[in-house]
Amino acid sequence: MRVRTGGRKLATDQREGYSRAMFAILILLAASLGGSGLVPVPFTTISQSDQSGVEELRQVVVRTPAEWKAFWKENWPGLPMPAVDFTKSMVIGVFLGSRPTGGYRVTITGIESEGANVAVTYREDRPGARDILAQVLTFPHHLVRVERVAGEVKFARAEGR
Repeated sequence: MRVRTGGRKLATDQREGYSRAMFAILILLAASLGGSGLVPVPFTTISQSDQSGVEELRQVVVRTPAEWKAFWKENWPGLPMPAVDFTKSMVIGVFLGSRPTGGYRVTITGIESEGANVAVTYREDRPGARDILAQVLTFPHHLVRVERVAGEVKFARAEGR
């Protein structure tokens, strides 16, 4: 074992050791985070409420202006259609269909991409047993705008309340 003398050399060796340790930690962290290959995709809500014209469970992906116009007219006739630049964006939506009372809600909780494909996670919230509810049919939905991708869009339901 060598004993070093001189504080400068010892301090330099400590910094180098610290730098190597930090580099190793960063490599391990990057490997653990990047292992899944899923990258979060930002999205913007276009519409979310308990009223839509969709009476059945439905998941939609709209990629063209013609599809958007037909879809909007079918579900919200008479309301102004939000502008979407389909050269850069697409619309993703989840519709729960008809529900017997108020208190239901659907929320897209996350969108992640893996290459050209997208995974959409959504949650359905239901009223509690003791909630006071409006006795009216509802049609919960959530529509979002997201960066355009060419690949497949898959939907997965997460547990709600």
